[in-house]
Amino acid sequence: MTHIITNPTERTRFLKFALVGTLGAAIDFGVMNLLTRLTGMELVPAGTISFTCAVISNFLWNRYWTYPESRSRHVLHQLVMFFLVNIAGIGIRIPILYYGEPPLMHLFDNRYFHNPVTADMFAKNVTLAIAVGIVMLWNFFVNRYWTYNDVINEA
Repeated sequence: MTHIITNPTERTRFLKFALVGTLGAAIDFGVMNLLTRLTGMELVPAGTISFTCAVISNFLWNRYWTYPESRSRHVLHQLVMFFLVNIAGIGIRIPILYYGEPPLMHLFDNRYFHNPVTADMFAKNVTLAIAVGIVMLWNFFVNRYWTYNDVINEA
C-alpha cells in the first residue's frame, strides 16, 4: 500500500483503476436499478447481472488504459484471470447484498422515509454502495499483483 502512495507510476495506475471503477460502479448501479425498478427483479440476481456488466467494462478499460503495457498474456487468458478475481469478489458481494439489505430497509423504512418505495430504493443502493467499496479494494490489490503482475513497478 505504501508503494502506491510513494511511487508516482503506481499512484497514477491506482487513480486510473479508481476512475475505471467509478465507471463500472455507474454501470453496476444503473443496470441494478433498471432491473429492480423496471422488471421487479430481486436484488441478488439483479446485482449479479449488473456486476457482470461492470466487470466486462472494467476489464476492457483496465487492460487498454490502466495497464496498457500488460501484454505478456493473451487477452483471453488475462480476462479469465480478471474474472476469477471478480468471481471471488462476487463471493464477498452476495452475502453483503443478502444480509445487508434487510436491516437497512428496516432502518430506512422506520426512521427516515414514509414512502416504502423510497426506503426500498435507498436501502438497495446503500447496500450496493457498501458492497462495491469493499469489493473494489479486493479487486485492485489482487488484480494488480496477480492479473497485471507482468507490469513493472517503476520508481
